[in-house]
Amino acid sequence: MSFTTVAAAINDVKHGFSRREMYKADLAGTVEAYDRHVFLCYKNHLSWPPRVENSNSHPLPKTIARASKARQNDITIKTKFTVCEAIEKFDFSDGDVLIFPDMIKYSGVDESKVDSFFDDVIVKNEIWGAGAGPRDELTGSYIFVCAHGSRDVRCGVCGPALIEKLNQEIGLRGLKKQISVLACSHIGGHKYAGNVIIYGPGRDGNITGHWYGYVTPNDVPALLDQHIAKGEVIQKLWRGQMGGPGAKAKFWKLQKRQILTTVGILGALAVIPVAYRFYKSG
Repeated sequence: MSFTTVAAAINDVKHGFSRREMYKADLAGTVEAYDRHVFLCYKNHLSWPPRVENSNSHPLPKTIARASKARQNDITIKTKFTVCEAIEKFDFSDGDVLIFPDMIKYSGVDESKVDSFFDDVIVKNEIWGAGAGPRDELTGSYIFVCAHGSRDVRCGVCGPALIEKLNQEIGLRGLKKQISVLACSHIGGHKYAGNVIIYGPGRDGNITGHWYGYVTPNDVPALLDQHIAKGEVIQKLWRGQMGGPGAKAKFWKLQKRQILTTVGILGALAVIPVAYRFYKSG
């Protein structure tokens, strides 16, 4: 066995799909409620620093992050902002912005245009007007995989492996024109790596956004054949979704815990008189 093979095996045990924390947490409800997801296409995951949105060396993501913070009280639709790869084969370049569930791509957003873009699109929820770049509709399904290795090693190990497997299985199914796979930056929940988000039409044709955690290469066929092809959610890996049900799942999980705790307390209280009667009869 080569040194490279041994090193890869050790890395997998420490940070990859064989690490001890896999499958230890309840995934449902681990996504905060939101209604819109905005992705900035920018370079590739190997070039992103740990805090790409705060890096002086990467002014465009920083300008977007600063604008989102400055205008947060003006944004009426709860919105997440994430960086994803600019991949030429998908016709995505630096400064392109992808918006879900709108399924819209705006091109040509640079530092000088961020304010006008935010005013029109993010705050007013209108079509970008003055100084706008091209606007195109997105079609098909989009799979975003957290591969932000400089932020967390687990995503750096799991993400690229999942992307490779996804592209392989998509190719085998002849779906390269229907499904796009992109690496994305930190989305929260490193401990749930591999983390995957899928945006695309559901059974009723409406755009959905489902989050999955603890995804391994062995789960990739199910993501393609069940989730995307049939609209079936893979419950054991499901973290939540765009539109609020993730928050509902979290609420009901807390309710369940409270009920179980209450039942446990009542059960303990019920035992006391029984034990006392047993003691007296003895």
